[in-house]
Amino acid sequence: MGFFSDDCKAPREGTELPRKRGLPRLGELVIRDFMSFFKAGFLALLGAVPFIVGTIFALYARQMVMAPAAGLAGGLIAGPQLCALADTILRSLRDEPGSWWKVYRRSWRRSARAALLPGALAGALLSTQIFLFVHAGALGITAPVEAALVAGFLLLTGLSTYLWPLLALMELPFPLLIKDAALLFLGQLPRSAAALAVEVLYWAVVIWFFPLAAPLLPFTSLWLPTLPAVLLIYPGIETAFRIEEKLRERQKSE
Repeated sequence: MGFFSDDCKAPREGTELPRKRGLPRLGELVIRDFMSFFKAGFLALLGAVPFIVGTIFALYARQMVMAPAAGLAGGLIAGPQLCALADTILRSLRDEPGSWWKVYRRSWRRSARAALLPGALAGALLSTQIFLFVHAGALGITAPVEAALVAGFLLLTGLSTYLWPLLALMELPFPLLIKDAALLFLGQLPRSAAALAVEVLYWAVVIWFFPLAAPLLPFTSLWLPTLPAVLLIYPGIETAFRIEEKLRERQKSE
């Protein structure tokens, strides 16, 4: 079981100074690494297209069995790109140097296989939840069940906020990966709730103003909600695993 990939590097020189926090830190990261976020987010959006198209097709076809199948296939494709996006953001948060494309390719190759199962399961669950919620009236789903569907969606989104960064950092069996994501989610619940609110608000705005918001998606894609969400939860991950300290120790030993 490995902890860091071979291409992990120590933080940039001079980052021993206290980092900015909150919105100033977010602005600093966007200004400095915008192109890295944009490219990784755009690739993640492209990877999510099969999931989006498959889910929409299942909704219009009104075939419930198609929803989990489309979500599973789409999630298989999207998983590696979502993991690589999380890796790009984590490296920015650690102020790491290096060529984005070179590091992105290494990260993608390292975690692609491990991301398939989480992507497939998350995709199947999400697509099924969307189908049941959209067709709740036709299926005779009651209000309590609808509330459970919303709660399940929020839980899935919250766990995924931790799952992809953890997958980018560590090589763990899937059950242990889910366990760590759940413990971190509950262990810093206020930050988890704030990160979840950012992601839900972003997609609520996109859906509410669709199709007017569609032209902006190639630019905001998946990086815009993911960056502040990971920024919010990163302190808990750092406290739990002492990532940067281990990277410095590794660099000294080498």
